[in-house]
Amino acid sequence: MKLVVVLIVACLGTLAQGNEINPCLSADAQKSCASCIATSKECAWCVSVSYEQENRLRCDTHENHLRGLYCDPGDIQFPTDEVEKLKNQDVGDGDHPEDAVQVQPQKVRIKIRPNKPVEVKLTFRQAENYPVDLYYLMDLSNSMEDDKEKLALLGNKIAEQMSAITKNFRLGFGSFVDKVVSPYVSTVPQKLKMPCKTYNGEPCEAPYGFKNQLSLDLETTKFSQKVKEARVSGNLDAPEGGFDAIMQAVACEDEIGWRPISRRMLVFSTDAGFHHAGDGKLGGIVTPNDGQCHLKNNLYSESSNLDYPSVSQIANKIKEKSVSVIFAVTDLQFDIYEKLSKYIESSTTGRLANDSSNIVKLIEDNYKKITSKVTLKADGLGENITVDFFSRCFGGEEIKTNECGSLKIGESVEFRAEVMLTACPKDRKKWLKEFSIRPLGYQEKLTVELEMICECQCENAENEELNSDKCSNGNGTFECGKCSCHPGRYGKFCECKADDLTSKDSIKQCTAPNATLPCSGRGSCVCGECLCNTRSSDSAQTFSGPYCECDDYSCNQFNEQICGGPERGKCNCGKCECKLGYNGTACECELSMEKCTTDKGLVCNGHGNCTCGKCVCENQYTGFKCEQCPACPDKCLEYTPCVQCKAFKSGKLTQERCLRECKMEISLHDKIREGHGIQMCPIKDDDECWAYYTYEYDRNGKVLIKAQITKVCPESVNVLAIVGGVVGGIVAVGLFLLLLWKLLTFIHDTREFAKFEKERQNAKWDTGENPIYKQATSTFKNPTYGGQ
Repeated sequence: MKLVVVLIVACLGTLAQGNEINPCLSADAQKSCASCIATSKECAWCVSVSYEQENRLRCDTHENHLRGLYCDPGDIQFPTDEVEKLKNQDVGDGDHPEDAVQVQPQKVRIKIRPNKPVEVKLTFRQAENYPVDLYYLMDLSNSMEDDKEKLALLGNKIAEQMSAITKNFRLGFGSFVDKVVSPYVSTVPQKLKMPCKTYNGEPCEAPYGFKNQLSLDLETTKFSQKVKEARVSGNLDAPEGGFDAIMQAVACEDEIGWRPISRRMLVFSTDAGFHHAGDGKLGGIVTPNDGQCHLKNNLYSESSNLDYPSVSQIANKIKEKSVSVIFAVTDLQFDIYEKLSKYIESSTTGRLANDSSNIVKLIEDNYKKITSKVTLKADGLGENITVDFFSRCFGGEEIKTNECGSLKIGESVEFRAEVMLTACPKDRKKWLKEFSIRPLGYQEKLTVELEMICECQCENAENEELNSDKCSNGNGTFECGKCSCHPGRYGKFCECKADDLTSKDSIKQCTAPNATLPCSGRGSCVCGECLCNTRSSDSAQTFSGPYCECDDYSCNQFNEQICGGPERGKCNCGKCECKLGYNGTACECELSMEKCTTDKGLVCNGHGNCTCGKCVCENQYTGFKCEQCPACPDKCLEYTPCVQCKAFKSGKLTQERCLRECKMEISLHDKIREGHGIQMCPIKDDDECWAYYTYEYDRNGKVLIKAQITKVCPESVNVLAIVGGVVGGIVAVGLFLLLLWKLLTFIHDTREFAKFEKERQNAKWDTGENPIYKQATSTFKNPTYGGQ
């Protein structure tokens, strides 16, 4: 039996060579219909009894089966996926806030086959006035005393701000310190009663792990009162028992008052670090945290008995209860809590002022930060199931993402979930699976019932034929069109015994004369007959002949198809057998002259010969039907009168002659271009404008004329503009010269006046006398007597 298996695997391994493109032809795919459809989304199985007699593989692409002639379409097993919406309420606000629908659809059933993704479209819409439960969890160790006072003053402000966001708002308050064992707190009896004193000298409250001070309540005015009444306490080490408090605040749904349908938010306020799993050993506590609720009289009763929760326990519990956490911590602790938030879904971190004075804005900003985006996550997928999300969010191209931001109340965002089953589980009980897709921080979700198609319909028990006569008189079970042989038997129909494998006579019958390999090395010898292999990824290409010496793929090709394709011929043992109307080594030659003949009945327009359905042009002619002659005079003069009368209603032809003589079709275009095989012709029309058109010939020798609608006309002379321009120029020049003369005259006068002023200032006479006036008498003195 081992030898049988080895031969079968070797045979199928040979068939799979070169099948990287078509995985359906692999050895594993041929084992059964189930393995076939699990190999690829394209694979299909043929159950026809006679199919294997044609030496074909039962598993092949669905396209190949439909294209082939050997498998009836009704015998093709090609299971398809299905998506059925079981619950599909439209998203909307609802009559009451808790009745709002934010996820659509709510439940679907998917039938899926391996390796074929199935799409499910999902809509999310954030409803208006959606219920919000905000639980404020505060560190009340002694260092947080001033924060408590500030929080009491701001309690009403928190309620006011949140009420502006949603009308359906509830507020609660809880506090924590640490485990009441050494070394976390002092176990001295007096310290256990009063571990410290407040700034005002008042005694502190006895230490405790976690206390629910106020369950979630619509009367938000109680919040400030409860915060004011709460007293701080004291402990020894720096880290606090915050993880214990978070676990109880989240796990105790009834005690805290979390509503089934609401946006659950927990604000965690502290100025210190946190203890985590394993730290309890310092106090002798080794029992792991069980993640359950242990509140009695609003106090954590197992604080001294159970270890602190781990980060993963906290993250899983927050995820399970769909709670969004805001870590409101001081600067010194911000970095550590920011790293922690990366491991806890739907959580964020904000910087808390030293006295918590910014807590209102911090809550408001982080609430908007959390609710302004939607993040989808698939839970409970199990093995071999993947879900990828795609979305355009609010515009743009679709990308692979499970998150959309900038979401506003009342806006809808579309996602496309792509569910994929990579392989079927071996356990049939796991072929039915249920998982969910949910937006983080919300209780609503899309429930997906997954029904895996892991076998074909023909493999059902009612369709099997045990000990079938079709398998050589009961030597196997007949299912899906083939025989599964009993031990010691093999062959297509279990017709061979295992000891026939070593028969020399059987091998000899499969070996051609003067050959060394049985079945020419292209097949397997089964019971003295050659079972020829499929050649490649295209299952239509096979070996054939008594010794697999022939093939139907090595013939010459035309147009990248063997023997020009099925409509021209087929390959038979390496040679093309052409159909009527074709010849040549690759059936490339068409005998018909139809493609060479023009509408006027001329073969190649009388300028060539028709060879294999194509015109071989003579002299200077070119074109499909030798209709073009680049070196010959163009036909512009011939076509111009018709173009003028048909396209522009002008020219020497009357309309009657135009209709009678111009049979060609002329199309009008905004712009035409000259190109290869396209001749451009100009026309000087009756209006002295230039018009242009082109002509070319199609494959049938028919002329195609394209005329340009827009004419190019010479620009008319504007006499008035010319005369006006000349007159205006003369006037402008005259004015310019006049202004220039005036400027020169002004400069000259200015200089003369300046010269006169200078001479006047330098005059020697008395400015009181008139230098022009001369007296009527003259006086002369004798110099001789001038000294007496």
